[in-house]
Amino acid sequence: MSEVAATPLPNLWDDAFAAGLDEAGQLLYRSNLLGADLRITNFGGGNTSAKIEMKDPLTRESVRVLWVKGSGGDIGSMKRDGFSTLYLDKLEGLKGLYRGLAHEDEMVAMFNHCTFDLNPRATSIDTPLHAFVPHRHVDHVHADAVIAIAASEDAERLTREVFGGKLGFLPWQRPGFDLGLKLGEMAMRHPDYVGVVLGGHGLFTWAETSKACYEMTLRVIQQAADWLAIHEQKPAFGGAMVQTAAPDRRRAIAARLMPLIRGKISADERKIGHFTDAPEVLEFVNSSALTTLAPLGTSCPDHFLRTKIRPLLLPYDPARDNLGEVIAGLDEVLAAYRRDYTAYYERCKRPDSPAMRDPNAVVYLVPGVGMFTFAKDKATARVAAEFYVNAINVMRGASGVSAYVGLAEQEAFNIEYWLLEEAKLQRMPKPKSLAGRIAYVTGGAGGIGGATAERLLGEGACLIIADIDESALNERVTAITKRHGRDAAIGVKLDVTDEAAVVASFEEAARAFGGVDIVVSNAGIASASPVEDTSLGLWQRNMDILATGYFLVSREAFRLMQRQNIGGAIIFVASKNGLAASAGASAYCAAKASEIHLARCLALEGAAHGIRVNTVNPDAVLRGSKIWEGEWRQQRAASNKVAEDQLEEVYRQRSMLKLSVFPEDVAEGVYFFASDLSAKSTGNILNVDAGNAQAFTR
Repeated sequence: MSEVAATPLPNLWDDAFAAGLDEAGQLLYRSNLLGADLRITNFGGGNTSAKIEMKDPLTRESVRVLWVKGSGGDIGSMKRDGFSTLYLDKLEGLKGLYRGLAHEDEMVAMFNHCTFDLNPRATSIDTPLHAFVPHRHVDHVHADAVIAIAASEDAERLTREVFGGKLGFLPWQRPGFDLGLKLGEMAMRHPDYVGVVLGGHGLFTWAETSKACYEMTLRVIQQAADWLAIHEQKPAFGGAMVQTAAPDRRRAIAARLMPLIRGKISADERKIGHFTDAPEVLEFVNSSALTTLAPLGTSCPDHFLRTKIRPLLLPYDPARDNLGEVIAGLDEVLAAYRRDYTAYYERCKRPDSPAMRDPNAVVYLVPGVGMFTFAKDKATARVAAEFYVNAINVMRGASGVSAYVGLAEQEAFNIEYWLLEEAKLQRMPKPKSLAGRIAYVTGGAGGIGGATAERLLGEGACLIIADIDESALNERVTAITKRHGRDAAIGVKLDVTDEAAVVASFEEAARAFGGVDIVVSNAGIASASPVEDTSLGLWQRNMDILATGYFLVSREAFRLMQRQNIGGAIIFVASKNGLAASAGASAYCAAKASEIHLARCLALEGAAHGIRVNTVNPDAVLRGSKIWEGEWRQQRAASNKVAEDQLEEVYRQRSMLKLSVFPEDVAEGVYFFASDLSAKSTGNILNVDAGNAQAFTR
């Protein structure tokens, strides 16, 4: 037993800021504060509410309105429109219509009849748990420390001991109208309670002001965390059974295994991966309790929905470093998990259950290495990892003071295949055309590269953006993640002529997202010089970047795509000058011609593996181009005997269509070859040059 308490949760409430908010504004403020700390609640988990006096828009009379987080929101990032608003008296009136547990789901539709002021926000299943508690402000959170107590074998006794009788306890029950009635009744019968622990689920707390409710939630969580820290048995999980692999080895194993797993589980839907070797993950996967606790699955419904019935354990042994054996046996390990999941579905299904969903694991635990998670997009994979870390924390706490109890199998199934959950999934928008795809773009900080990144991101891909200009690269990635979210892209500083750096960049792509599906070779330079004045250095620089660089990137793409075994698309951004000779630019033209022919050779080699290789040939893309910012613009202006600011007009008039070519035009061509629109196209060339007869390919 330790005498050391847990790390304190900071009280972030700012009285001066809160004073300028109305009651709904203070509810939102409280919600965002609570949701910002994963020790308090997980992403998308929990909900908050306030009962507020408002003017009825029809009668102009004062009525009590329940403001409660709507379905599918996240209290940490939600805005004011994330709350459902309902007439409290109408919600109370639903009690007379309730026909019992067998008719729980029909009550959800009744919430719509209680909507205040035509608020379109869908109502959460947890609404009754807030409505029927006789207190103005209510918080429901999934704090690890409290769930550790709630998921213990003797949870009710521990609740009394830890909280000194100030919190009630309700055994596990699926959230819904009946649980709301029980929670409200308990709060009514025990006016001295400041909250209730829900068995295996989480915490409800309440108070009469928003600030008091926030502080009560912090106080209860801190009390639980301190008690666990003092009473937990050490070492956690019975101590280590295996030693952690060295950091470089962990990263190398992740880069090797993740594309293999991704390829084998992406037959019906492309998956995106996430890797973490956080200390708490390593403590768990290395422990003697791993094989006992992991099969029990999670307890909290939110944890379970994100992480499935149980994780998959990969039989890696850091002492023997048996990675080859793991890879050789991967098909059978994955197949065994699918068989086990199918058996679970068959055991638990009901006549009206939805069809079985993807039977592959979400969470993959690797002793000595860490954890992989795979989902339909990067954010979902990352959040699944965060949820499983929450579950690890719960298992640590529960097994340290009692015995951990996971969610019973039938209850877990009832949550996973809940008809209301299925209806929510059916309402999800149709996936975008590149959903689940991972794109790697060189020269991504430039004009064409940036436009290409935006086009692919807009269709649902996530990106590895590579560029030699670190400052421009960081600026590009910052702008992209600001618009598309933190999971949209990573940046990799890359010199495409550096073989080791190219290899490392693809390993980074494998660790960050699980592999690569689309590669856009766009890194480039341009030079102009009469052949007699062309130095060997200038010639070699063109060949190094535009020929060798494209070869190195393509070679690593082929290696990674072949390991994934789910095909891929490689697109070269070449040039009109690769087809149409231009005097005074022999080095550039020859290197671009090399690119085009390399692409055709790769198309021959890639076809057997489902790897398509195509080329987009732009011409005179001046706007946003780093190539056109320096000597190349000066040289081309001099060659055409015009001022630099007249150069774009020269190229426009030179084209058959009398149009300028912009980065977005080239990006559209790249997207065509990257997407399934061109699924039957390889070895082809698409000119995006506004028309140039010299560059016709036939």
